[in-house]
Amino acid sequence: MSSSTGENLKLTIFGQSHSPAIGMTLEGIPAGQRIDFDALSAFLKRRAPGQSALSTPRKEADAPEFLCGILNGYTCGAPITAIIRNTNTRSSDYEAFKNVPRPGHADYTAQVKYNGFQDRSGGGHFSGRLTAPLCIAGGLIIQLLKLEGISVLSRIRSIGDIYDEGELTEDISYKSFPTVSDEAGARMQALILDLKAKGDSVGGVVECILTGVPAGIGDPMFGGLENRISQTVFGIPAVKGIEFGAGFESARLLGSVNNDPFAYEDGRVVTATNNSGGILGGISDGMPIVFKAAFKPTPSIALRQQSVNLSDHTAACLEISGRHDPCIVPRALPCVESAAAIAIYDALLSRRKEA
Repeated sequence: MSSSTGENLKLTIFGQSHSPAIGMTLEGIPAGQRIDFDALSAFLKRRAPGQSALSTPRKEADAPEFLCGILNGYTCGAPITAIIRNTNTRSSDYEAFKNVPRPGHADYTAQVKYNGFQDRSGGGHFSGRLTAPLCIAGGLIIQLLKLEGISVLSRIRSIGDIYDEGELTEDISYKSFPTVSDEAGARMQALILDLKAKGDSVGGVVECILTGVPAGIGDPMFGGLENRISQTVFGIPAVKGIEFGAGFESARLLGSVNNDPFAYEDGRVVTATNNSGGILGGISDGMPIVFKAAFKPTPSIALRQQSVNLSDHTAACLEISGRHDPCIVPRALPCVESAAAIAIYDALLSRRKEA
């Protein structure tokens, strides 16, 4: 099923953007794990809409209701199911798109696949709203990874053609706009607001780093860590590309430069550089796992756009009103962290079965 992922850790996400609720079921979490609900709430708040001029004004508390799987603050071994009730929907904003698909959205492809029976309101189950339950699962798993000594960090690497400066070496999630360089972050925010005023949007790149992942996690070929992480990250709407370590830059390097020399440090094997992004042959080498995910510009823009009328097969134009993010990247960081955490924890459980 396309709404489920995982081998040992099974995640299923359900609901639509404007349905009464959205939610997730997470199977495979061991019993007896204490859950910090305050930490989970803070994590979900980073993704929640309506917190600044940089995001959609749609306001949702994104407070999860746990229906089962957690008892007295601890996982009980049963599947964990949680829902978030949708309370601030405006389905009438989408009536105009019943026969005129929005460019850049899944309106047309959904019409073809589901023969008109799909939920169009808010994008239905194609909406970025479904990343809220993804973050419930990710927020829980990140807590479990911390117990294993594994940390998940992220930053806004770029917005448009403005790049963050410096290296990501510590948690900066406390920042309202998570860049290493505050000066670069200020320029990115100015660009987003300028394009918002013009009725346009912009995309960007999120960098994610997992530290403390032990060597030997993952598999060759189709079960590799790049495969697992990529599959989950591509479940986030608007992700259009992913690269690990030096990524596409490695295609321009010589082998003598791209290879990461091995050495011993405090009795463990390390590499002098990390062009591989912490993964060799699909298996972790003990160095930080580093990847970047590219997000396209928000397709819902206020500018007039060309489309077609599916009823009478004629050309049509549309103008999108409603509430939309001029740039989804700032709210996407916890989504990327969640996807990475889910993939790594699933691979970690696989390794334990082999031991």
